[in-house]
Amino acid sequence: MKAQSMTNTAFLARICDKVQSVIVDRDAMAAYRHDQCLLADAGMPLAVVKVHSVEEVVTTVDLCRRYGVPLVTRGTGTGLSGGANALDGGVVLALDALDRILEIDPAARWARVEPGVINADLDRAAAAHDLWYAPDPGSRAICSVGGNVATNAGGMCCAKYGVTGDHVLALTAVLGTGEVLRTGGTTRKNAAGLDLVRLLVGSEGTLGVIVEATVRLRPRPTGTATVAATFPTVQAAIDTVLELGAGVDAAATEIMDRTTVRAVNAMTRMGLDEDAGAVVLATFDGVESAQQSERCADLAQSHGAETFRTDDPDEGLALMEARRAALPALERMGTVLLDDVCVAVPHLPALIDAIDAIAEQRGVTVGTFGHAADGNLHPTIVFDPSDQQKVAASRAAFDDIVRSAISLGGTASGEHGIGSLKVPYLQAQLDEVERAIMHGVKKVFDPEGVLNPGRGY
Repeated sequence: MKAQSMTNTAFLARICDKVQSVIVDRDAMAAYRHDQCLLADAGMPLAVVKVHSVEEVVTTVDLCRRYGVPLVTRGTGTGLSGGANALDGGVVLALDALDRILEIDPAARWARVEPGVINADLDRAAAAHDLWYAPDPGSRAICSVGGNVATNAGGMCCAKYGVTGDHVLALTAVLGTGEVLRTGGTTRKNAAGLDLVRLLVGSEGTLGVIVEATVRLRPRPTGTATVAATFPTVQAAIDTVLELGAGVDAAATEIMDRTTVRAVNAMTRMGLDEDAGAVVLATFDGVESAQQSERCADLAQSHGAETFRTDDPDEGLALMEARRAALPALERMGTVLLDDVCVAVPHLPALIDAIDAIAEQRGVTVGTFGHAADGNLHPTIVFDPSDQQKVAASRAAFDDIVRSAISLGGTASGEHGIGSLKVPYLQAQLDEVERAIMHGVKKVFDPEGVLNPGRGY
């Protein structure tokens, strides 16, 4: 214990000498201890290091390696799986000050940014060139590009435009050795060597610290139309989504259950039908958006839905804000434990039925919403954190939901990552060979195992 204390003292002396901003006060470090998943364990770090340059990142990683201090990388703290939670006696490496948009090439349609750039800020900068940064997590107004890359974040438009990784061209990362890796390029095709970009995307800070990303930009969509449909049952809603997907590529197809709709109404006074089995909000873009939205409305009506359709962009945005309000609305009801499970779209009714049964069996409130077109749901458990029986029931319900998704051939995480919260479920989803290879890859990138140990896989 004494030897460890001496090591920590020596490490802190070196890091404070080499890096401009180091926080060691326990009260000041409290804000950096955990992300938005409040039920994932969070330790007490030795220090929070706020870096302002790549050189400071290299210095921090190298010192952590030399002194055997675990390092957790943190963006803006909007994660939902405990992946950026502090470890006891470790360092939290805060990247939010690395927030410059370094370059935008309008002709080649890409942007080069530091990891702390806010998703929505990048999109606004792209809009000045009539371009669009497509990835759109629900927290896009506050989440960072670096965090999005590290978790391979998704969002509403994934079914048509893909997740974050589909828009990443090149990355610069500091490895666990302290070396700087630059991989990828700005060409539209690149078949040179192994695709290390795709390996780093979604690695949750376990392979390297992402310090720069070059991302693809797209022309801004022209023409938008939106449909809101209230269905008598979840099955009718999913049947419509499946039929629609066979011939139409919606930009977003979102679903909310009755509990979520009632919470959204209570917060926004939008007047959505609280007795509907499910509400689906779908947006369409491009030159055929009007025809596609009409096709969607017709299909929904054939399955017993009442529909509202608009070609007005502002009306469409207002409708989609109801979906974006889902999590804040549920948070007004109590503490939330947000899940992130994904199944093949035809299995969505079975998963939603399982969620409803689990909520009843465990005696908990669950509001379910998500991305119907790609089978990604966010069952959100609402509970009173002061009631230990409810906390235990919520944890049990969360466990039941994840295992139900896996039993339906799905995954424990569609877009939020595994972090620390979902590591226990990987044994049910990944076989021994897969996990052994993952740990072998980590050893190449991070031989001493200092980068976010125990997380991700």
